[in-house]
Amino acid sequence: MIRHRPYGSGHPYAVSEDQRIPSLPLDGQAVELRARSSAAEVVCEFDGVDLPMEPQFSGEGPVVTDGGHLAAAQAKAARAAVGSWTVTTGPLVFGDRYRYRFREPGRTSRWFEVSAARWVPGKISVSGTDRVVPGSVEWLVDADGPRRVRFAVRLDEGDHLVGFGERFNAVDQRGNDLDAVVFEQYKGQGAANKTYLPMPFAFVIGDSSWGFHVRTSRRTWYSSEGDLLTIEAELGPDGELEIAFYDGEPSAVLTRFLDEVGLPTELPSWVFKLWASGNEWNTQTRVLHEMDRHREHDIPVGALVIEAWSDETTFTAFRGAVYEPSSEPHSLADYTFPPDGPWPDPKGMIDELHARDVKVLLWQIPLQKMRPHPRHQAAVDAAQLVEKGYGVREANGKPYRNRGWWFPLSLMPDLSSQEVRDWWTAKRAYLVAEMGVDGFKTDGGEHAWGHDLRYADGRRGDDGNGLFPVHYARAFGDLLREHGKAPVTFSRAGFTGSQPHGAFWAGDEDSTWTAFESSIRAGITASACGIVYWGWDLAGFSGDLPSAELYLRAAGTSAFMPIMQYHSEFNHHRTPIRDRTPWNIAEQTGDASVIPIFREFAQLRERLVPYLTEQAAVAVRGGKPLMRGLFFDHMERELWSYPLQFKLGDALLVVPVTTPGATDVAAYLPSGEWVDVWTGEVLPGGREVTLPAPIERPPVLCASEHWPRLRGVFQ
Repeated sequence: MIRHRPYGSGHPYAVSEDQRIPSLPLDGQAVELRARSSAAEVVCEFDGVDLPMEPQFSGEGPVVTDGGHLAAAQAKAARAAVGSWTVTTGPLVFGDRYRYRFREPGRTSRWFEVSAARWVPGKISVSGTDRVVPGSVEWLVDADGPRRVRFAVRLDEGDHLVGFGERFNAVDQRGNDLDAVVFEQYKGQGAANKTYLPMPFAFVIGDSSWGFHVRTSRRTWYSSEGDLLTIEAELGPDGELEIAFYDGEPSAVLTRFLDEVGLPTELPSWVFKLWASGNEWNTQTRVLHEMDRHREHDIPVGALVIEAWSDETTFTAFRGAVYEPSSEPHSLADYTFPPDGPWPDPKGMIDELHARDVKVLLWQIPLQKMRPHPRHQAAVDAAQLVEKGYGVREANGKPYRNRGWWFPLSLMPDLSSQEVRDWWTAKRAYLVAEMGVDGFKTDGGEHAWGHDLRYADGRRGDDGNGLFPVHYARAFGDLLREHGKAPVTFSRAGFTGSQPHGAFWAGDEDSTWTAFESSIRAGITASACGIVYWGWDLAGFSGDLPSAELYLRAAGTSAFMPIMQYHSEFNHHRTPIRDRTPWNIAEQTGDASVIPIFREFAQLRERLVPYLTEQAAVAVRGGKPLMRGLFFDHMERELWSYPLQFKLGDALLVVPVTTPGATDVAAYLPSGEWVDVWTGEVLPGGREVTLPAPIERPPVLCASEHWPRLRGVFQ
């Protein structure tokens, strides 16, 4: 067997052991050609010349982050593959087309082609005020035509650059290099400068503000140096690209962007209550026990996310359920739940939770697992997916098999197709229609790798992969609507067009102060791009438990974010457990203050629900974001020195405390008059201040004109 994939696995940040490097060479550049073979000798026939290949064992892979139950899978994917061979060609010349193939004893691969590319004058389309620097537009052209385009726009001194989707590394991207591609970075997103939820949209905020949207679902890159922002984008076969410029203040720019890509959908007020989950809550007894603990400690909870509910082969049946496989969707009556099983009465459990005013969401992934070999209902589902042609396809027409490190080799339903979306969600319809489930955690939308994949809507991987998580959340939102429920999905991946589809969270993170800061930035930037319902796993979900101080600081800040929720990673049921419940944090840290302080935050959150509902209703109609950077309301230059501060609606100013041991915090109060919500003290704005920061009273201020109606919330 000889395997060579010119573009590798499709991993956007790492090369694989069987690809061409670079995949798109420039004029005068040599190319490394890699192939996989188990033979003792491999030769590359390149442009009529035999080039002996050398074995190589240093293949790159994803960065491995220690800790967490997914780290082993990630490490396995990163391991160099034995049986990889490499050779480097001479320099390639622009205008020539080169053919190559690989030979081993008794076997020869097919022919491949490559040509060198060169930057030449090009063109783009512009709508709105043309801010493209004259003469800066260039196409990267090879023998097959234009492959990329790059151009520049001018930035003024003092301009700030905000947006590009959810960003963990910074709020202001001026001076940074970044790209926009959907990617699952398992922890450490800020350090890696990668994101689950990118968008080719940003604001330029300065003396005169404006914004832009690169109207593409292909990968884009951004680099700002001096007074220029350089934008680069992949092109399709037609070589077309359009950029839209929007003039006006940030709120006006966002409104025009949302009018184009889709307004958010208003969700019910219960989403603003506390969300609870733990990846080891994998039985009915455990779930009800944790909910009982909430009641015991008088900590109100509004939503429960059950991750470990399913058999994890179909993600349609509760683990332990007895039923006959079927090619048709099941109903509740088809299932028997053994009394001694993990879920003896899931319908009764959901009814009980509803009686306690707790909504229920179930975890999903958009894959059909194929390892181990599927059996029972999973075998039926996999066969249907293949036989009906319902999967995303490779360029050769074969079903795409997940190339990532999580659930490797799984099939992936082609959710760009309405028919496939209906087929996939019909298998889960009984969960909503008969069991009463209120929403779905639509996890793992980042598995589409490869520029040459084929989608039912006519797109290829380069312009279809980024849209996969949009179709995914939409599919489950439509399922919920169909059965009279609000479209409450909870996703971590997305792209332009995700705004109308449910709620989002910031993905996987360790319990560290650094991750705390990164997640605040993520919330500010995601919200700036029109994501209204956003949260994070407060104090992180992975690794060592947070200290009591970190946990309470994170909880105090999360009480003033759109979604307040805690969650914990699977830890193989080892003890001590790593649940992020307040009682487990209190027990493990020995800090008795955790439960009463967390209780106060959760009860305050309940009192904030009417305000949050009111302010969200404004945001979903194209108004200012619910959680927003201060630049949406204030233009003072000083506020950029305090990038973690944010507003929650029109009234509240939140000053996160992200330094351990702090008793006070430096802040900037924008112009106007502000009221300390805990003391009622009136503070004039337009200045830097030092605010007291006791752990039970996170620094929060209220604009004085709103204080009369919100005073009661804090008293």
